[in-house]
Amino acid sequence: MLRVLSIMGSPRKGGNTSTVLKEFEKLIEGKVILEHINVVDMALNGCIGCDYCQKYYESPSCIQKDDMPIIIEKIIKSDIIIYAAPVYVWDFPAQMKEVMDRHYCLVKCKAKEEISLIQGKKVILLTTCGGDAENNADLLIKIFEREMNYLQCEVLVKFVVPNCTLPRNLGKEKEEVAFKMLRSIDELIISN
Repeated sequence: MLRVLSIMGSPRKGGNTSTVLKEFEKLIEGKVILEHINVVDMALNGCIGCDYCQKYYESPSCIQKDDMPIIIEKIIKSDIIIYAAPVYVWDFPAQMKEVMDRHYCLVKCKAKEEISLIQGKKVILLTTCGGDAENNADLLIKIFEREMNYLQCEVLVKFVVPNCTLPRNLGKEKEEVAFKMLRSIDELIISN
């Protein structure tokens, strides 16, 4: 059975992004092995750039003693990773930024070659923003694409839910995005 990991990177547990993600998780429940991480519930530190992780080629090997190894282990074991976070000042919120920065330990630089421990992983981006997507979510999307390229992952699809106000106002839009997310992985679910 397909293993799907959703990583919620919003500081607001019941916010717009969480509302859309929960709708999607309801649709795939029972069809996949689903794990959900809410990064605000975890003790995480930012990357300190020490390069300790580059000493060990077969494992992430981060020197920091926090909850990031739990997330990394789940990422490695998953078939699909959903990164879900709202746009905060054209980028990821600080909580998700810590996770994104700590991906550094998953790429090993050996003899001028970059080797990813999660090469070929399939990933999805879900983001929400208070305004239009253009000139708002575009930088977050570019950052995500570059990071996933660095990690040698396959981006299946990117979803932006623009003009979000309150979660209760999302209405049919959350259902439409959830169904589009499901369709983006339907073939993978069927083949597993």
